[in-house]
Amino acid sequence: MQEIERKFLILENYDFRKDAFRKTRIVQGYLNSAAERTVRVRIRGEQGFLTIKGKSSSDGLSRFEWEKEIALKEAEALLKLCEPGIIEKIRYEIRVGKHIFEADEFLGENQGLLLAEVELSEEDEMFEKPQWVGLEVTGNQKYYNSYLSKFPFKEWQNRIK
Repeated sequence: MQEIERKFLILENYDFRKDAFRKTRIVQGYLNSAAERTVRVRIRGEQGFLTIKGKSSSDGLSRFEWEKEIALKEAEALLKLCEPGIIEKIRYEIRVGKHIFEADEFLGENQGLLLAEVELSEEDEMFEKPQWVGLEVTGNQKYYNSYLSKFPFKEWQNRIK
């Protein structure tokens, strides 16, 4: 139940999409987006999920995560109760060495933002970085989906690309 992941910006001049073995549309919202705990409702493809995440560690590498699959109709109903700022994105899953990178292409108010995450078993676990991965933003709360739901990428003044 401990999630360990690293997060990176994706370089715009690389087509990471061609290497994906899976592509899924995701729509998600937050019933609670406080830094101490987030409660997320997500529709991934035709599946619904309810996820609770605890506060991130000081370096942003790990935090408690609990996720439960729920009926699609339940997820659709719960999304209507979420805080303003629904997140929409296309997730591409790409195998790189022994790991799966999840590359997110954001839509709507966050269009233009490209982020990649890799989940690890240990905080110091080594992994192969693909050439389309740029600046690491692990622990930078601006790139948390809960932050993006309140402060969309399109509204940022000084974007890091």
